[in-house]
Amino acid sequence: MDMHTWKFIDSGSGSAQWNMAVDEALFYAFRENDLPILRLYRWERPSLSFGRFSQPDGTVDLHEIEKSGTAYVRRITGGGILVHGGDISYSLVVPRSFVEERGVKESYRHLCGFLIKLYRDLGLDAAFAHELQMPETKSPVCLAGTEAYDIIIGGRKIGGNAQRHARHALMQHGTVPLWIDTERFEALFQEETGLSRAATLQQNGVHITEEKLTAALMEAFETTYDVMLGQDTLSSEEEELAKKLFYEKYSKDEWNVHAQIQQT
Repeated sequence: MDMHTWKFIDSGSGSAQWNMAVDEALFYAFRENDLPILRLYRWERPSLSFGRFSQPDGTVDLHEIEKSGTAYVRRITGGGILVHGGDISYSLVVPRSFVEERGVKESYRHLCGFLIKLYRDLGLDAAFAHELQMPETKSPVCLAGTEAYDIIIGGRKIGGNAQRHARHALMQHGTVPLWIDTERFEALFQEETGLSRAATLQQNGVHITEEKLTAALMEAFETTYDVMLGQDTLSSEEEELAKKLFYEKYSKDEWNVHAQIQQT
C-alpha cells in the first residue's frame, strides 16, 4: 500500500446508531488527498446491523428484538444481517484511486489481508474461502452465507466484512469476534443464522482482552501494509456530520427498518 501514514481513530464503545453514523460521516467527509483512515470501535450493548438491502421482516422478529433490549441499525454497506456485542469492529476509508489501481475484488482481498495476519499472529490457521475452494452461498444472515473473501478458521467463517463504493472513496468495515452470545441472538431470528457454525476467538481457544486484541490488530495492520498509524480523533466536520446523521437518519425506523431515508 503506497499510503504510508494513516489516520487512526479508536472510538471506544458506542451505540449501534452512533457507530454507523460515524462510519458514514467518515466516508462522506473524506477527500481525495486526505490521509486514509482506520477506525476501531465497540458496541455498548448487543446489537444487530442490517445490510443496506436487508429486509428484516421475515428474517428477524422485531418485537422480540425490542423486548430483549437488543439494538438494531442499518448499515450503508451491503451484505447480510450481522450480530455485534462480543466483537471489535473496524472501518477503513481509502481514496477511490486505491480501487481503480486494483479492481473491486483485489481491493477487497487486499483490505482483508491484515485480518488474516491478525488471526495467524494469534496462532490460528486463517485463509480466504476461495483459497479453500469453498462454494459461495447466499443468505440474508451474514454468518449463514459464504463469499470468496470471507475468512475461514477450522472450516468456520469468522466475522463479516462489507464495502461501500462512491466516486470519491471506498469504505470497508467489519468485525473481529471475541465471542458471540448465540443463545440471545438465535431467539431473534426466524430462519437459519449460521451462529452455531461461526468461529470466534474464544471458540478457537484464544482468550484475550479487548485492549490486547486492539494492540495486536494495530500491529498486524502496520506490518501488513508497512504503514504508520497516527492517533487522531474526529474532525469538527466529521463530528458535526455524524451528529446530523445520528439524529436525522440512524435514530429512525424509516431508515433502520425500511431503508426509506435518502443518503446524505
